[in-house]
Amino acid sequence: MDKLSLGTLGQHLQTLRLAQGWSLSQLAAAAGIAKSNLSRLEQGNGNPTLDTIWRLAVQLNVPFGTLVAPIRVPLGEDGVEVRLLDQGKDTPQVDAYWMRCAPHTVRHAEAHTPGARESLTLISGRLEAGPEGAVETLSAGDTLTFAADRPHLYRTQDAWATLLLTIVYTGQGDPP
Repeated sequence: MDKLSLGTLGQHLQTLRLAQGWSLSQLAAAAGIAKSNLSRLEQGNGNPTLDTIWRLAVQLNVPFGTLVAPIRVPLGEDGVEVRLLDQGKDTPQVDAYWMRCAPHTVRHAEAHTPGARESLTLISGRLEAGPEGAVETLSAGDTLTFAADRPHLYRTQDAWATLLLTIVYTGQGDPP
């Protein structure tokens, strides 16, 4: 992530944290990250993983898209790129993403907020995806919907996979 995007993410993260009355220590402990790492992130430094950003969003009880909305570049690591396309303002909230996974990539995603559902449509390539223990194989044009409030994964074989992904935030974890 470039310096401008890191600074934007840090300022937005701090604003969300303070709006909910969390101290640095409280949020870091709840998200399972070091307080010093959270402090650096809020200062626009560091190199946060997608998992770290997801954990912070879950602890702040906001959709991932709300946390990264100000950032206009793809977020990525370990062969996976994700870009927020749009974020709905209705209830339930729906976030739409473009995602691309390199060949021979396995991405373990942590559980989203309670009640969240994920739908993905594969644009190109082949992809194994879904809740851990119930993964399905998709080809271009296939769509899969599953409960995203439990750990899930995305796995490619010999080719790139590109997909559209939506997350619908329903249930007790609905953002305010």
